[in-house]
Amino acid sequence: METNATRMCALLVGLPDVNVLAVDDQPGQPLRVHVETVEGVTGCVGCGTRAWVKDRPEVVLSDLPAFGRPAMLVWHKRRWCCPDLDCDVKSWTEHAPKIAAARAGMTDRAGRWVTAQVGREGRTVAEVARELGCDWHTIMDAVAAYGAPLINDPARIGETTALGLDETLFVRRGDWRTQNWCTSIVDVTRPAQLLDLVEGRDSKAPAAWLEQRPDTWRDAIAWGVMDLSGPYRKVFTDTLPAAVQVADPFHVVKLANERVDDCRRRVQNETLGHRGRKDDPLYRGRRLLTKGHERLDERGNEKLMGLLEAGDPRGEVRMTWHAKETLRSFYAIDDPADAETFLDELIDNMADESMPTEVRSLARTLGRWRAQILAWHQAKVSNGPTEATNNLIKRIKRVGFGFRKFASYRLRVLLYAGKPNWDLLATITPR
Repeated sequence: METNATRMCALLVGLPDVNVLAVDDQPGQPLRVHVETVEGVTGCVGCGTRAWVKDRPEVVLSDLPAFGRPAMLVWHKRRWCCPDLDCDVKSWTEHAPKIAAARAGMTDRAGRWVTAQVGREGRTVAEVARELGCDWHTIMDAVAAYGAPLINDPARIGETTALGLDETLFVRRGDWRTQNWCTSIVDVTRPAQLLDLVEGRDSKAPAAWLEQRPDTWRDAIAWGVMDLSGPYRKVFTDTLPAAVQVADPFHVVKLANERVDDCRRRVQNETLGHRGRKDDPLYRGRRLLTKGHERLDERGNEKLMGLLEAGDPRGEVRMTWHAKETLRSFYAIDDPADAETFLDELIDNMADESMPTEVRSLARTLGRWRAQILAWHQAKVSNGPTEATNNLIKRIKRVGFGFRKFASYRLRVLLYAGKPNWDLLATITPR
């Protein structure tokens, strides 16, 4: 049992090789614990002569809360000098990484703790800063110092056979609120993992990221999953030519639903001369038209047919709706050969001159993406894991009330959704 009062205080502080000099406890203020290292004698780093203590400046560090209150560690840091006038080394400052890294604003243990809170737990920087009684920048500097090695760990990005690309909105800038996008690069095999986040939604940044990967890593990718995006198709064509491109089923059906909406709006204007109003039949049926037919009960189906009968005199909306439902049934076919025959016949039928403009437009798009749409029956992979990862990305964006710097955004997102090895946090030496 420890009986020495100074040593008891040092044990409560929990730092190795320190003496507690005093505790400053002012009402309404963080606890200020004054400490010094136990090192009494040291030699000159240049000549080895016993060094003198030049002075002891106070270095104030944010620390973990103590007894439910914010706490600051005041380190009386020795500055040494060499008494030998012929020595080239004049002075230097002691270094104790277990207390704090050089030029750090908080203790080493607090830095690791805040990185886990902001990164793994997804807490806001401001919330953690209030808990520790320090400013926002002190927390973010620590997260960057301890978190960057975690997301840059080469072992974090393992081998994958299927890669997904999708965009998310990063920020709106300027007087015109111009949209700035970023691209998520996701391993869509289970369990899904966000590999990285790059600026823009064109082909340049994702292609550059893939080109930086080892050839063996890229050669292992068999499937490239995307929405119906020309730039992302170019990424896979240029950087992963051996990978089979797969069009995401959700986005294919979404495109068909958009054509149904386009047709409904056009017919609405042509028949009634105005945009949809709450009592207009086609406007009342807008949600029923985009819902899967099998999800409609008898009452819903009767309502939809009645609204089409009342508001679609030429049957164009009904025809577009049937085309959408037929396309949805394509994904219920198990045999790839049957699916290919079905899709080719569907495209031919939809391209007929008797079809509404929107149906013919859909047929042209399906024709351009025919190979990618058919590839789903071999791959059976989708961008669903990418969309789920985007939800995690958006959560970080929401709790942070938006971001301005992409580097901070990428760091926060990858710490939360990039699955770093958190066991490495205890071994990181910040620079």
